[in-house]
Amino acid sequence: MENTDLVLFENPHFIIDMMYARENNMTGRPVYMEIGYGNKAYVHKNVAQKLLSLIPVLEEKQYKMRICDAYRPPIAHQKLLEIIPRAGFFAATPMRSNHCHGTAVDVCLTDINGNNLDYPTQIDAYEDKYRKQVADGNFDEFFVHLKKARHDYTEATDLQIENRDFLKKLMESHGFSSIEHEWWHYNISDFANYPMVQWENEL
Repeated sequence: MENTDLVLFENPHFIIDMMYARENNMTGRPVYMEIGYGNKAYVHKNVAQKLLSLIPVLEEKQYKMRICDAYRPPIAHQKLLEIIPRAGFFAATPMRSNHCHGTAVDVCLTDINGNNLDYPTQIDAYEDKYRKQVADGNFDEFFVHLKKARHDYTEATDLQIENRDFLKKLMESHGFSSIEHEWWHYNISDFANYPMVQWENEL
């Protein structure tokens, strides 16, 4: 991936666990493995700097951060759209996805041993029963469940809301922006000013 501003993000305070490199995601397929991309977290260098700025807080709280998505090759995004074609889950085109520009990450906090903190949903609102329904072309129950991923969802436990709100405050105080319908998604602003990055199995 030459002549881009993407960097491979690796740091012991962060757990790289790209969900689309494994099967237990809402598509049920390891799409990143299928295209030869694998479990790598590339991000724009500006994103990397902001992530590294989180380290003092992570150390103070004895947390780690799990990164479940970062840069997403456009060819992978297209495959994801083919598997879940219903609007409202993936951006309508790779060009409209922050991930394909390297300007977004999907994250949660973990304890020092890598156990995820409790949130209203898993990242991507993953649950195996909904994955099976989606695989059969049945999206309705999952999209009802997906409402729990909103930042204004209040029918969760106090701890889940506390963890969700702490993550939001942490990320926004270090230069990230949130989106209202996914508690795990954070990006830097004005992604349209960052070019979409193509990938051709060259890493």
